[in-house]
Amino acid sequence: MQKLSLIFLVLLGLWQPEVRAERIKDLADVQGVRSNQLLGYGLVVGLNGTGDKVGSSPFAEQSLRSMLTQLGIVVPPGTSINPKNVAAVTVHAELPPFVKPGQRIDVTVSSIGDSKSLRGGSLLMTPLKGIDGKVYAIAQGNLVVGGLAAEGNDGSKITVNIPSSGRIPDGATVERAVPSGFATSPQLTLSLKSGDFTTVARVVKAINDTIGPGTATAVDMSSVKVNAPADVGQRVTFMSMIENIEVEPAQAVAKVIVNSRTGTVVINQAVRVSPAAVSHGSMTVTISESPEASQPNPLGGGQTVVVPQSQVDVTENGRHMFKFAPGITLDEVVRAVNDVGAGPSDLVAILEALKQAGALKAELVVI
Repeated sequence: MQKLSLIFLVLLGLWQPEVRAERIKDLADVQGVRSNQLLGYGLVVGLNGTGDKVGSSPFAEQSLRSMLTQLGIVVPPGTSINPKNVAAVTVHAELPPFVKPGQRIDVTVSSIGDSKSLRGGSLLMTPLKGIDGKVYAIAQGNLVVGGLAAEGNDGSKITVNIPSSGRIPDGATVERAVPSGFATSPQLTLSLKSGDFTTVARVVKAINDTIGPGTATAVDMSSVKVNAPADVGQRVTFMSMIENIEVEPAQAVAKVIVNSRTGTVVINQAVRVSPAAVSHGSMTVTISESPEASQPNPLGGGQTVVVPQSQVDVTENGRHMFKFAPGITLDEVVRAVNDVGAGPSDLVAILEALKQAGALKAELVVI
């Protein structure tokens, strides 16, 4: 008996409740380590008659005339240029952090005129600028278009996906690097993706316990400052250690998210409901038409007419009452609502009523 008791105590000491720990790299971003958006305007040439129409996109003709002038070709004034094989496009890309000149990035090309398709086209040299107006990359290359459009002489046409937009893998060469304070700043700041005082406190404690006391300091509910080594090589290794430290994040605030347009309802695990009784009615009205022919008497001289016959049926679901016990959880809320056959729109009405009655212990967010 004593042996069995000892085994039970050992197993009880080894058993621990499941802890949901996450790495710091999944909870926070390093301030300043971010991507930047680039934008440019250019021309796509080589289209099979699917470019911008004459007169409807004057900027395409103007851009083509300007490009020819820069190449040394003088277009006589008043000469009409038919850009049916040319399309004016916007080019945008995302410049990753720490990218260096000479590296290549993907670009997306989209028509801004009335071009029907960019399939088979080539983008001419296009400078990509940042928000500061400086050129950070140069894009050029053949487009990969996933869409397809075809049209017949009789007006029939078919379109698959979006043929007026495409991508160029590795289509831009980086010409300028974005300056970053990662290597020069004496302190690095971790910005939590979801601000929470409890999570910040746990992140600070985990870093100080792993690296050493005084390494991390909380700034606010979404920021933590970390003292980093001065040497760049050591700083990279240091941040590698920091981002792999596991922290148990705090439980989220109780929220119910309701999309009133689609009827989508999302309830997190922290939601609780106080004692409440909910009455939910479901009534279905069915109207069916059964027209009948009315025949006159053989010698009456009348005409045959169609007489409408309408039948109205009203059906009401009897399972429309349920009760919430004190402090029930998410599973019980969903189960109770499903038992009465309530749909998404009915669930929205029930949750709003519970919130107004003070029984729903959560923040109700309607988007």
